[in-house]
Amino acid sequence: MFGKIGRIVSLAAAMFAAVALSTPSQATPAFARQAGKACSTCHFQHFPALNSYGQEFKAGGYTDMGKQGTLKGKELSLPEVLNASLFFKFRYQDSNGSDTPGNATLASGDWQVPDEFALLFGGRVAENIGFMLETQLANHNAHALAGFKMPFMFKAGKMKYGVVPYTTDSLGASYGFELLNTGAVRNVRIAEHRNETSAQQYLGTATPAMGAAFIVWDPRFFANLSKWTPNHASDANGTKLSSTYFRAAYTPNVGDWDIGAGLQSWSGRSEDATGGALADTKAWALDFQAQGAVGNLPLGVYLTHAKAAGTPAGATIKNLFNANPKEKSATVIMAELGVLPNKATLQIGYRWANTGSAAANSGDNALTLGATYQITQNAQLQVQHSTRGKGGAANVGRYDGSALPGDALTTFMLSAGF
Repeated sequence: MFGKIGRIVSLAAAMFAAVALSTPSQATPAFARQAGKACSTCHFQHFPALNSYGQEFKAGGYTDMGKQGTLKGKELSLPEVLNASLFFKFRYQDSNGSDTPGNATLASGDWQVPDEFALLFGGRVAENIGFMLETQLANHNAHALAGFKMPFMFKAGKMKYGVVPYTTDSLGASYGFELLNTGAVRNVRIAEHRNETSAQQYLGTATPAMGAAFIVWDPRFFANLSKWTPNHASDANGTKLSSTYFRAAYTPNVGDWDIGAGLQSWSGRSEDATGGALADTKAWALDFQAQGAVGNLPLGVYLTHAKAAGTPAGATIKNLFNANPKEKSATVIMAELGVLPNKATLQIGYRWANTGSAAANSGDNALTLGATYQITQNAQLQVQHSTRGKGGAANVGRYDGSALPGDALTTFMLSAGF
């Protein structure tokens, strides 16, 4: 016990020493280079959470230009350079379980260096066309192509509309187009422990996906209707886009507050990525966010609620998001306060959930505490601690791989994009 506490204390001390010794970096990711703006222009409190300006840039298909030179000609409007960036996550995770003899797990501490390491390209292709390409470098057993999308977006007054063909290895149908920071899409959320802090992520909506998203955007709302299949690139077992994803959100500004309230729906039946077996894609979610300030301190509040239908016992076709017989559900509330504006935040969240298992008590609650520190605008430290709440048998042994799986998980993470 004392050895584990010592490891955590030593790691925390090392990270805070890195903060104290760090110097400001001028490096900025690909989109910041193209737009000629600081990272904080598009992000609320810290990356990857978007503010209203970042939402509009994304809705424009990544095409907005800054001072960067442009190659122009008949039917040509291209940046002089191909904008690129590197993004990585280095993590240390520790659970409170115990190891199987001879088999180290999270229970004895796990260094994940890197957990993610990606080379990203993105920006303008033409006046109304953009792209985003992610190649992963961390896992030699996985495809280098982690994700790609190519928005074709056009203006109609203040509105924008278009289509986004896409493919992703693990971000789900919502990867085509999403603007809120609730975890509606896996890679846009405020906290690293995604299953504990986002109801949509708890359901497991972050799957391989390819499809086409049809988009309408206005400063006050957006909608996304996608035809998709839970496959990725050459892993596809078929090309029929037979599942449907629908997303709509109301996004007004109320005083100085950026508000978002929306719904998501997954429906249909497709071949999944695990051998071509048919799978239902049935789930829905509601989410809400409010981003503003209390006094001089930035505050974000995020509420999510999601459910996935159960799979009847003996059914040959299962729900991709819930193989258990009963309905799977989660409700999460998260808050993040900028105690040092644009520098340091404190986070707190609670999840009420049910696994949908046949057990008499299948509750799966969790409390999460966390903090972030921006070393620079594009380099961040994050620490989070999640404990399973009192809610049922499913709370025992959720952090995997050990003889006595733990019911608490601590994560230290350094992430950066440049």
